[in-house]
Amino acid sequence: MTRLALNTKEKELGSYIGKILRDHFGKGPGSVFAAISYPYVTVYIKDFLTPMENKLLDSEQEKYVQKIRDMLMETLIEEIKAYIKLNIDMEISEFYYDWNLSTHTGMFSGIAAGSQKNSSTYLNQLGVHNEIIEVSIKAEKAPVNVYSCLLNPRTLIVVRSGILTAIEKEIIKIGYPEILTLAKRNLEKGILDEHKNQLQSLLDADFENTFTSWDFDRDKSVFLFILKPHNP
Repeated sequence: MTRLALNTKEKELGSYIGKILRDHFGKGPGSVFAAISYPYVTVYIKDFLTPMENKLLDSEQEKYVQKIRDMLMETLIEEIKAYIKLNIDMEISEFYYDWNLSTHTGMFSGIAAGSQKNSSTYLNQLGVHNEIIEVSIKAEKAPVNVYSCLLNPRTLIVVRSGILTAIEKEIIKIGYPEILTLAKRNLEKGILDEHKNQLQSLLDADFENTFTSWDFDRDKSVFLFILKPHNP
């Protein structure tokens, strides 16, 4: 597929995501930016918060907002995967999402079935991987594998596999994955912030936003970095 054709597909996907969010939540996002680079599809959502969610956040009820969104996403994920298969000809086998409620932003990331090795190289890629490994060691343990792809100058996805510790696996086994997700999100984003300057220097870009999500069944995790390049 040519770059021009991909640009069209990205715009169409962004429009579709905006529509289904509006249909299911009653309010659509201010803007949606999609990026496609096989085997990855990412969606960055901005200015997305319903009036009801805003009231809940004002009452410090963030966990209820997350819970409501999780319930709705169970339906949306299959719809999004079906759209991508039909319109972009990619069979998404892994789907991740995260919300930064404080900035009214969110992300979706899909990984197609098949090869998931680095589909691109970029400046200081190994250094970025080493920083991510350090973050993982502080939070849980070193991942078995780390790979990444700079989909475009503003979108970097980093995938880790083999990150769960024995105690985390046991927490999941006894039925508390939601608590583990909450704890890991807070912990890893805090540690990631400690490495922010090093990562920004390696990438020659500032972070506009960072997201993280896990697939506990696969023992995998995704970081999505939305970048503001110093030299666009």
